[in-house]
Amino acid sequence: MTRLHAHLVGDAAVMPRAEFEQLVELARRSTEVTVDIEEDDTPAAGIRELAEQGGSFTWLAEEPDIYFVDDLRVRYRCGGKP
Repeated sequence: MTRLHAHLVGDAAVMPRAEFEQLVELARRSTEVTVDIEEDDTPAAGIRELAEQGGSFTWLAEEPDIYFVDDLRVRYRCGGKP
């Protein structure tokens, strides 16, 4: 038996997800394969956290608002429907 462990981030690991799935399918032709997949959004969360901690955008808190809710032409609700 072969065990694969993959930590996927979005649509890619070390290779595109479709290629990874092809490799797994090829491996399954010759032996039993167990695949453990762990998916998360770490890079996006990490970049967001880095931006917050870095303080690059703290000046925005002191800037006056130039757009208001009344300026909206279309108001979107959850699900993207107006």
